[in-house]
Amino acid sequence: MGRKRKTIGWRARALGVLALAAMLGGAWGWWQLRHWTPDLASYPDQGAEVSTGDGAVHFKTLKALGAQFVYLEASQGDRRDPAFAANLSAAREAGLKVGAVHRFDPCIMADGQSARFVVIVPRGGDLLPPTIALDRIADECPAPVGEAEVESELMTLINQIEAHSGKPAILQVSQAFEDRYGLASRLERHLWVVGTWRQPTYAARPWLMWTANEALWTDAAEEPLRWVVVRK
Repeated sequence: MGRKRKTIGWRARALGVLALAAMLGGAWGWWQLRHWTPDLASYPDQGAEVSTGDGAVHFKTLKALGAQFVYLEASQGDRRDPAFAANLSAAREAGLKVGAVHRFDPCIMADGQSARFVVIVPRGGDLLPPTIALDRIADECPAPVGEAEVESELMTLINQIEAHSGKPAILQVSQAFEDRYGLASRLERHLWVVGTWRQPTYAARPWLMWTANEALWTDAAEEPLRWVVVRK
């Protein structure tokens, strides 16, 4: 009986040690992921994306952390980001290259969306190419919107934003949007893909930019930022 109890006790302790090791390993992996960025040797050009909900960002700190550029959300659907002008000024002052992002809303006509973008984003040769973020699908719209309509309004929006900026747009395509519409292979624009840690393959053709960490914790902001790299 005593031997049996000792055996049970030894097994319980061993299982406890294994469980603790698994917990510590998981915690270490979680911490690593929250602070991971791709190797500079492979991706020397790195930066961040700042969206409306990210709150205050210290762009000089972001620069000190190794960011060379930042993309700022300027508009989303038919709404403007009220912090865009201040963020643009602060990012420039910090010595960062700056680009503007518009988040496409398939439920709203292109004219209304581009109007918000062109009002808030200045014309200027020093801005990086504009980016159109594609992550919302029309299944969420109050009224039905067909695939042909989505593509048509998106092309109108691309043309209007490019006419304002004087530069070809970059398309930031999420996997959900690409799975639904399959536009990455049909639209001849540089692609920006999204996927933490692993290089995404869903676009089915080479990409220019990659959000390599969708929730990077830094001293530059109270909220996690999206860390972005450019393919050489």
